Amino acid sequence: MRSYFLYFIFFIFLPAELAKSQVSVKETPQVLEELYDRLIDNYNDNERIRINDSIRMILDGYVKSDTVFSHRFTNLRYLGQIVSPDSLLKIITWNLVLGNEPGRYFCYFIRKQKPGIKNLIYRLSANYNEIPVKTDTTYTEPEWYGALYYDLKPYVIDNRCCWVLLGIDYGNALISRKIIEVLNFTPEDAIVFGRKWFVSGEDKKYRAVFEYASNAMMSLKFRSDNSIIFDHLVPFSPSMKEDHQYYGPDYSSDAYNFENGLWKLIINVDARNQ
Repeated sequence: MRSYFLYFIFFIFLPAELAKSQVSVKETPQVLEELYDRLIDNYNDNERIRINDSIRMILDGYVKSDTVFSHRFTNLRYLGQIVSPDSLLKIITWNLVLGNEPGRYFCYFIRKQKPGIKNLIYRLSANYNEIPVKTDTTYTEPEWYGALYYDLKPYVIDNRCCWVLLGIDYGNALISRKIIEVLNFTPEDAIVFGRKWFVSGEDKKYRAVFEYASNAMMSLKFRSDNSIIFDHLVPFSPSMKEDHQYYGPDYSSDAYNFENGLWKLIINVDARNQ
């Protein structure tokens, strides 16, 4: 036990390449679990950043492994891991909360390639941002706004695959956001977030963004391949209509249904299990 503890302390301060080489695939789950435990228990920003750097070093090696699509960490509560139903895309996300500066999001997109070709790996990071995510534009990889993604489904449009992602953003201390996003890739394999796909009345948006009080909870989930159902949000009182930090669910549900190539907003749907 003592030898492992000493190895772990030394590992935190090792250069990136050396650190990667010293953590085998077999050791990775245990070391990551220790690092996340330290991250949760530590309140010093500099130390938290240093621990998070070590987490990134290990995951940089892990996402390159041949088993990344078949393997899942089972004891890492704070590490998001989702694989698309078509097994062509895996997303790993987590966030770093800091006391004296904005928190940060970290994300890996891993795209499976044909047998014999290495997977494509995209490494993204973004600071917490109080500014709302825009719905009238696309975002490129460097412009990523930051979110934790917890579900996704693939769709084939114009003979190209894209994925609808469901995510949450804690970047504003007073407002939480849930997001329906579309992940596309250009013919050159560059990331593009957003597709002019979401119809609400006369408006057509690139993504759907919901803002509500940070102490409230909102459900947003796939009901089927062609339906995304979510809580209807209302202000706590009519005088708070323009301020989304005072919004929450009213126990009714709305949905976006995929019809004729577009996601169309439907108000007041039956949320009972069909």
